Amino acid sequence: MTDTTSCLSRDPANRALSAAEARERMVAEVTPIRGHEYLPVRAALGRVLAADIIAPHDVPAHDNSAMDGYAIRFDSLSAEGETRLAVVGTALAGNAFSGLVGKGQAVRIMTGAVLPAGADTVVVQEVTRTEPGAVFIPSGQRSGQNTRKAGEDLARGAVAMAAGKRIGPAELGLIASLGVAEVAVKRRLRVAFFSTGDELASIGKPLAPGEVYDSNRYTLHGLLTRLGADIIDMGVVPDRPEALEAALAEAALVADAIITTGGVSVGEADFVRDILDKLGQVSFWKLNIKPGRPMAFGKVGQAWLFGLPGNPVAVMVSYTQFALDALLRLSGVDPLPERPLLSVESAVAIKKQVGRREYLRGRVGAVDGRWQVKMVGNQGSGVLSSMSEANCFIVLAEECAGVAVGENVQVQLFEGAF
Repeated sequence: MTDTTSCLSRDPANRALSAAEARERMVAEVTPIRGHEYLPVRAALGRVLAADIIAPHDVPAHDNSAMDGYAIRFDSLSAEGETRLAVVGTALAGNAFSGLVGKGQAVRIMTGAVLPAGADTVVVQEVTRTEPGAVFIPSGQRSGQNTRKAGEDLARGAVAMAAGKRIGPAELGLIASLGVAEVAVKRRLRVAFFSTGDELASIGKPLAPGEVYDSNRYTLHGLLTRLGADIIDMGVVPDRPEALEAALAEAALVADAIITTGGVSVGEADFVRDILDKLGQVSFWKLNIKPGRPMAFGKVGQAWLFGLPGNPVAVMVSYTQFALDALLRLSGVDPLPERPLLSVESAVAIKKQVGRREYLRGRVGAVDGRWQVKMVGNQGSGVLSSMSEANCFIVLAEECAGVAVGENVQVQLFEGAF
C-alpha cells in the first residue's frame, strides 16, 4: 500500500460526511503543486501567480486630475460668491503644464493630467463660467476635490498582487499599469480522468442494447478546460478490476489529480474501493447530500483521487461543490471560505426531508420587479437536460424541512461558479 498521511486513513465509522465537513477536509488535505514558468502578460490570463508582484513605482506616479476642469489653489477662492481667476495655461494628459499656479490663477486641465505645481484642487468645468483669459469659480468647493494622489492606488514597494492570485482581465490591466512585461506563474495542474462502466459507448457509434453514451467525460472536459488544467482523457475503463487498477496506476504516474466517474457506489461491479486499498488510501466515501452521495476522496501514489458518482448531474454537483475547490487549492489558489449564496424568493413549493443537503436545478429570473427562482426540468440525477436549462443551484440546508411559495431560499448562480 502506498504510504500516505495518517489523516487519509479510512473513516472507521464509514459515515456520510456533511457537505461543509467534506469540503473542509478536502481543501485542508491538498497542498499546492510546485513548479512555475515565466509568461508574457497577455499569455498569463487564467494562470496562477507564483510570486508576489511588487509595485516598482507609485500608481499613479504623480498627483493628477480626476476630472476635466480647472486646477487651482484652494486658498484663491472667496468664502462667498464667485471668484474670478486668471487662466494661465493648459495641462493635458501626457503634456504637463510646466509653470507654477499662483494665487488668483487657474490652469485648464484634462482628466489624467499631472496636477500643476502650486495647485491642490480641481473644479469641474460644468460648474464654471468663462470669459477670455479668465474663469469664474462658484462657492461651495472643497479643498483637494477631484484630484488623485500619487501612490493612491499602489505605493512604490507595496505588494500589487500576491502569489496565488488567479489572473483575470483586471489583473492583466493592473500588471500592465506597473510596466511589468513578464510574470511568474504556476505550472498548469495536470488532471487525468476517465469513466468506468461496461454500459458506456463512445459518441458517433450506434448504441447496443443496454448501452448509453458517455457524457461525463465531455462534461469533465469542459469543466477542467475552464479550470485551466492540462487534461489527460483516458477514455472509458471497463468494469474489470485489473483494468481499473491499471488505469489508476497509469494516471498516478502522469497526473497531479485523478477524476473518475462511476464505480464508487455499492454495486457488484464497483471495484474502485477495493483497488484503492491496494494502490493507495481513501479519506471518505459517502456524503450526506443529494445528488452525489457516493463520492471518494483519497490518494493514489502522489496523485489525489476524486471518485465522482456515475450519474451526470451528480458528477456536476460533486465537481462544483467539492472537487473544484480542492483542485483550485492544488493549482495554488486559496478558494473562498465558502461558496457565495444569494437569498431569492421561491416561486414554487419544494418538498424536502430534514437530514441532508440538497442541490436542485433552478432558474432565477425577474417577475414583476422581484427576483424569483423556480425548479426546472426533471430533478433526477441522470437528467442532464435540466442542468442545461438551469442557471443556478437551489441549495437546501440539512435542517430545511421544505419550502413554501414565497419563502426565500438560497441559490448559487452558475455564471462564474465553475
